[in-house]
Amino acid sequence: MSSEYQPPKKWVWEKGNGGKFANINRPVSGKTHDKKLNRGKHDFQLYSLATPNGVKVTVMFEELLELGISEAEYDAYSINILEGDQFGSEFVEINPNSKIPALIHLSSTGDIRLFESGSILIYLADYFKAFIPKNFTKRAEVMNWLFWQMGSAPYLGGGFGHFYAYAPEKIKYCIDRFAMETKRQLDVLDKQLAKNKYITGEEYTIADMAIWPWYGGLVLGELYGAAEFLEVNAYTHLTRWANEIKQRPAVSRGVRVNKSWGEQALQMPERHSAADF
Repeated sequence: MSSEYQPPKKWVWEKGNGGKFANINRPVSGKTHDKKLNRGKHDFQLYSLATPNGVKVTVMFEELLELGISEAEYDAYSINILEGDQFGSEFVEINPNSKIPALIHLSSTGDIRLFESGSILIYLADYFKAFIPKNFTKRAEVMNWLFWQMGSAPYLGGGFGHFYAYAPEKIKYCIDRFAMETKRQLDVLDKQLAKNKYITGEEYTIADMAIWPWYGGLVLGELYGAAEFLEVNAYTHLTRWANEIKQRPAVSRGVRVNKSWGEQALQMPERHSAADF
C-alpha cells in the first residue's frame, strides 16, 4: 500500500476531480443562483426527478389517486440535478440540503415545506389516512422498514452504485466492499418477503413504496446494469415482490412522472396534473 493515496493533514477540494456528478458536487451548502420555481393549480407542488427517491413520492401520489382521493392531485416539475437546479434559490428554501424530492403543501393555514422522501411519505400517509396502518404495533413495523430503507439505500446508491457505475476508475476494494453490503441487504429483504406478501405483511404500505424503487429496481435489472454481477435472480422472494409491485397501475404511472434519469427526458416539460396520463 506504500504507493497508494495517503490523505493529507487537511483535505482540499479539487474541482472537477472526475465522476459523473463532479460538476455539481461541492463541500458547501446553499444556493448557487437565483431561480424561481413554477407553481400550478393544485394544493401539492412537487419538485423532483424520476430517481429512486423521486419515484417513491410520485408512486404515493398516484396510489392515492388510484383510491379515488382527488385531493391528492398534484403539479410536478422536473429538477434537473445534473444541471444543478437543486441549488436554485427557491428550491433551497424548500430543502436546504438541495436534494430531490421536495414538496410544498399549499394549505389553508400557510405553505408547508416537506423534504426527505421518508418524511414526505409519512406526511401524505397521515394526511390522507392511507397506506399506513391504524394499529399502533403494525404502524411501528412499517416505520421500522421505512427507516431501514432510508438508512440502507445510501450503501446501495452512494456506495455500490457510485463505485460500480459512476466513479472515474474501478476500485476493486470499494466495489467489493459495497457489493458485499448490497447483497447482505438483498438477503435481508428476501428473507422478510419469504414470509410476507408485502414488506410488513399482507398490507401494501409506504414501506413498500420506499423500498421498491431502490431494491425492486435493482433485482429487476433497472439499476446500474448490475443484475448479473450481483446475481439478483437468487433472491426469488424479493423478485416475486418486485414484479408484483411493478404491475400496479399507480406504480406504472408513478415511474413516468418527471422521467427520466440519465435519459433525454431530463429536459421534458412540466407535467401539470396526474390526470394528464
